Amino acid sequence: MPGVRFGVLGPIAAWRGADPVEVGSGKGLRVLGMLLLHANQRVDREQIIEGAWGGQPPRSAVNLVQKYVGDIRRSLDLDDGALRTVGTGYLLRVAPDQLDSTQFAARLARARETRGDGDLTAARAHLAEAMTLWRGPAFSGIDTPAATTERARLDEYRFGALEDLAELDLLRGEHAPAIPELSRLAGEHPYRERVRELLMIALYRSGRQGDALAVFHDIQQLLARELGANPGPGLQRVHAQILRADPGLDLVTATREQRPIAQLPADIPDFTGRAAPLAELLDLLAERRVVVVAGAPGTGKSALAVRALHHARDAFPDGQLYLDLAGTSAVPRDPAMMLAELLRALGVTDAVMPPGLHERAALYRSRLADRRMLVLLDDAAGARQVRPLLPPSGGCAVVVTSRHRLADLAGAEHVELDVLSAEDARDLLARVAGVERVEREPEQADAIVRLCGRLPLAIRITGAKLAGRRAWTLRVLRDRLEDESRRLRELRVGDLDVRANFDLSLRLLPEAAVRAFRLLGLLGAETLPAWVIGPLLGRPAGDDVLDALVDAYLVRLVTTDRVGQPRYRLHDLLRTYAAEGAQECDPLEERRAAVERVLSAWLALAEQARDLCYPSLFRPTPGRAPRWTPDYRVVDPLAWFDAERGTLLRAIELAADWGMAELAWELAVAAVPYYDHRSLYQDWNRSHRIALEAAAAAGDAHGEAALLQGLGQVHIYLDEMAEARHDLRRCVKLYQAVGDRRGEGLALASLGTVHRVRGELDAAVAVDKEALAHLVAAGHRQAEAQIRTAIGIIGFDQGADDAGRWIEEGLRIARQLGDRHRQAVILRTLSRYHLGIGDTPAALRDLTEALTIFNEIGDERCGAYTDQRLGVIYADLGDRSRADSALHRAAHVFRMNGDRSNEAACWQQLGELESELGDPAAARRHLVLAAELWRAIGLPERADDLRAVIDAGA
Repeated sequence: MPGVRFGVLGPIAAWRGADPVEVGSGKGLRVLGMLLLHANQRVDREQIIEGAWGGQPPRSAVNLVQKYVGDIRRSLDLDDGALRTVGTGYLLRVAPDQLDSTQFAARLARARETRGDGDLTAARAHLAEAMTLWRGPAFSGIDTPAATTERARLDEYRFGALEDLAELDLLRGEHAPAIPELSRLAGEHPYRERVRELLMIALYRSGRQGDALAVFHDIQQLLARELGANPGPGLQRVHAQILRADPGLDLVTATREQRPIAQLPADIPDFTGRAAPLAELLDLLAERRVVVVAGAPGTGKSALAVRALHHARDAFPDGQLYLDLAGTSAVPRDPAMMLAELLRALGVTDAVMPPGLHERAALYRSRLADRRMLVLLDDAAGARQVRPLLPPSGGCAVVVTSRHRLADLAGAEHVELDVLSAEDARDLLARVAGVERVEREPEQADAIVRLCGRLPLAIRITGAKLAGRRAWTLRVLRDRLEDESRRLRELRVGDLDVRANFDLSLRLLPEAAVRAFRLLGLLGAETLPAWVIGPLLGRPAGDDVLDALVDAYLVRLVTTDRVGQPRYRLHDLLRTYAAEGAQECDPLEERRAAVERVLSAWLALAEQARDLCYPSLFRPTPGRAPRWTPDYRVVDPLAWFDAERGTLLRAIELAADWGMAELAWELAVAAVPYYDHRSLYQDWNRSHRIALEAAAAAGDAHGEAALLQGLGQVHIYLDEMAEARHDLRRCVKLYQAVGDRRGEGLALASLGTVHRVRGELDAAVAVDKEALAHLVAAGHRQAEAQIRTAIGIIGFDQGADDAGRWIEEGLRIARQLGDRHRQAVILRTLSRYHLGIGDTPAALRDLTEALTIFNEIGDERCGAYTDQRLGVIYADLGDRSRADSALHRAAHVFRMNGDRSNEAACWQQLGELESELGDPAAARRHLVLAAELWRAIGLPERADDLRAVIDAGA
């Protein structure tokens, strides 16, 4: 449709060139108006009928619409590509230059662009040209909801353009001619405060101060009477300026300052450490980059930025600009207001200050286009607040400080701050409190720094306290900080306050993130996996909650563990602060429920991992439903246990602290297979002692019994047989009291092991057979297989004729159950029987089959024990090659698992074999290694015996 234009800024109209085109009756124009209202979109026939006839269309409305659309096509010479039928509707294609509303918007944008460039005359001409497009109310005669909304939108733009025209007249010194139009606009739109501001300025500049004040008085009364409100800040500012005859209201041409601007805050004399981030920041400033210095509250972001900018300022001769963005306040500062502040510093008076954000940003960039300046934007709330304040790239460099990661600030480099190193933290304390005092009490100084978490703000506060209390020793302050319940109260002096500083970081966070942060403080100082957020909040939690805390530097990403889980941690002071917040804001029952959910999730995962290590060996606790199902699944059980080792100990302590005895002992027991596999006897013992105390206090006999059984096993491993017998006898009595025959049978089996190791074979057989009766009655077939094997090997030591049958029956049960791990263990025992009766080939077959199973199921440690036995047999046979291979494999696994005793035994066996075979050099090498290991684990007599052999020429 060449040359056709459409008009909606008034009655619906069409032109070809400068000539109007008749498109039919009034209803035809309404149909055209509906097509233009939805230009370039399909508009349904029913919508067109509503626009043309309202709520009372004739029966022939559908036919009439088709007729009017045909009239529009013919009169405007539109082809099917320009106006086409789409289903039961129509689509009119209109280019931007064909519609007066889009032309108006384009000229408005052009006016603002030229104004931003400082060409006020051209800007006014563009606005005036835009206003000529208006012929009356937009979409006149069309009263659908969509038309009403579009009419209001366009009218708002029209009125804004009229305000801009009047303001440009004021900026060009045409005060008196602007007054009539502004008065008319104020009368038509009495609540438009910007019009009143401009009218007051025009009257004041025309020498009519009283009339200007009367305008303010009128709007003040109107707002109070009609809305119960006060005039906005703009009106109040102009009113105050008129009252004091502020020169800023006079028309003055903006002038560029001749002297360099120097707004940087003073450098900090006792700035300490931060050598690496300071060097990085200076390098980036030299490249004229935008740099975000980010970190947790109190890490000294502003101090680092100020120090760097003072070092770099000589390379930026036009000066430095500084803004406090108040990003941690309840209401961060408005970028438009801050741009006005920057422009004033650059010589722009209020008289010519552009009104809007985009216009001010454009003028700001123009003013800095050919300057070399440093800009410090301190305490940013986010990238949106920062973007309008960035100068053009080239001659300027910018440093932004923020407690948030500004990942969405395109092109910015990030320098992230953590706490100080121990050395720098101590130096800072010395510089603030006094070097001599710190040197007099070095241990106390180190403790103070540790209790401050090496956080610069906290160290500065403690140093200031010491500096103001010369009679105090450092021990006095250390003792006060040791009390965690009062630590944050101590970390306050003057207007420096750690707690208040932390408060600021929480203000702008979502409520879910704030609550999660508080509750995280209840979980202790361990690193935590991401999934804990869900049970803490009692609902499935998306990554957004944790991301908000990480981006605000309230939670720190520490590492990714062996199973690929990111792990997080709270700084010690933040953890104390979070826990205090939880006590203040969350009722006790809610805190308790949150902790219980997290502990339940850890228990569920520990049992998952345990069952993956030993499928079908453990039965569910009778009658216990899962308290919380975590949003995580264990895949690699040993790696998961390795990652959670410290956390599980802390979880058991936490359960005990909260009086959740059942969770404490179930967590401890769930970890036993892992402790056993890794030979972590210290963790095993500690976890069970903590849980045992909790179970005893709660009167949980079943829990006490389970824990005593575990402790008895640890004592057996550590060759502490008297202690093992004591704990296991108590365990048996407790199981008897609660009627748990399965538990009683397992405890008796362990007690039988104690008798066997002590050489009390008759007692061992008697106890094992009693255990067997309980286990058979309880249907515990896996344990039955094991106990039959134990009875068989004891019988073998006693010379019983049926010993082999007992062991083979245990192996048959294990094979029937498909329990490959137990099969391999029994095969290893059967090899001892075969070796004892002189059937060495059978013993080798047993061990080879056992080793194959252990390798297939991935049990390295049991495989190492099997290799060790194979190595001993091959050594006795004089087969050096096979003995060497088996013993080396076993020693390597023992070393990786920290089992130095068995590693030493392997090297000793290998050395003795090499000595017998006439290889003294190899024998000496392995015997020396074995002797060093025996001595290291506290068995010097074995080391001395070997040393005698070595010295004799082994």
